[in-house]
Amino acid sequence: MSDNIIPAAPKVEPHDAGQSAKLNWLRAGVLGANDGIVSTALLLLGVIAAGSSTGAIATAGVAAIIAGAVSMALGEYVSVSTQRDTERALIEKEKAELRDYPAEEHQELVHILRSYGMSDDIAHDAATSIHDADPLSAHLRLELGIDGEDLTSPWAAAGSSAVSFMLGAILPMLAAILAPRESGVWAVTIVTLIALAITGFVSAKLSDTNPVAATLRLLIGGALGLVVSYFIGTFFGGVVD
Repeated sequence: MSDNIIPAAPKVEPHDAGQSAKLNWLRAGVLGANDGIVSTALLLLGVIAAGSSTGAIATAGVAAIIAGAVSMALGEYVSVSTQRDTERALIEKEKAELRDYPAEEHQELVHILRSYGMSDDIAHDAATSIHDADPLSAHLRLELGIDGEDLTSPWAAAGSSAVSFMLGAILPMLAAILAPRESGVWAVTIVTLIALAITGFVSAKLSDTNPVAATLRLLIGGALGLVVSYFIGTFFGGVVD
């Protein structure tokens, strides 16, 4: 066996530029599903507790899902469109500054690189190399945290938000419709709490936080909301009767 063993190259962890954006999309999807679960379940539980018919429960559930999905989609579209417009304006501003004030922008990049621990000479050399190659991309990332090649699509955000809401909302809806009428309250409650536990666990894993704490927060909040909705439905159901 030879003593001149060449060590294996260290495993390099891949760093995808869009990885953070993908995680943010996934978190947004989990939160959208969570909104669908909670809002639809609370409405359905109130309607069931009021003694409504199966047809009325189904109508209320469908209306809640459509209204919630449209509201989520519109809100996300407006929010992301505003963010995208702001990012585009900043990109144009940075282009103009690089064109009109190249020396000042070079010095600004040097200062940023020095803040990362580079010596003055290395920072100057690095800034010069960057300005000879692709200064706009570097300034956008280091100054503004913007990836000029990967701006978020408002249509994709709206669609993702609507779909995730509907996927979450359909769980309590199915429980309310498929369960026997006398056990509808328990069916919606159990399905909702299980779904919230799952979304709490998943969101905690994505955020690298304590899954127990995240799950308990959702379960406690969801349980309190269900109790309030049940008693409000019972009260108004009794008043109408």
